[in-house]
Amino acid sequence: MRNTNLKPLSILASMALAATFVAPALARTTHAGDVASPFTLARADGRGSISLASLKGKPVYLNFFASWCGPCNDEAPAVVGFYKKYHPRGLVTLGVNELEDRSKAVAFAKQYHVPFDVILDDGPMGKDYGAVGLPVHVFIGRDGKISTYRLGEMTPGEIEAAIKKIL
Repeated sequence: MRNTNLKPLSILASMALAATFVAPALARTTHAGDVASPFTLARADGRGSISLASLKGKPVYLNFFASWCGPCNDEAPAVVGFYKKYHPRGLVTLGVNELEDRSKAVAFAKQYHVPFDVILDDGPMGKDYGAVGLPVHVFIGRDGKISTYRLGEMTPGEIEAAIKKIL
């Protein structure tokens, strides 16, 4: 007689083995101190593309979002406010719309009166920056290194502190 109690264990072992090899391939681990991964992506408004190389020497705040993401919607007014406050001091803010079509990115930007560039990522940039969930916040110093990295929601105070570190 065959032992059917081993089948669930076999399935769990297979899943664990797959996660060991597949998960690292899906998303890179990003840490403070890493050199920011290069990118060139289209602007949602159709005005060409923007690259990290074109921002060399500037402090950059990357805010990964999607229109369906509740915390992204909650954070949007604060992100816009910090852009207005710190852009005159040189801060470049980019909204990185993850895996959505242009119309959803544009609608989100209109809803929150986003004054900064929104770029469209169909996956590669999110993978490079470890965007396995949303929102993701990446703060890049003038030296091109990541100063602060956060997967998940940030309070306005945390966002502002991270911005001040890169100015």
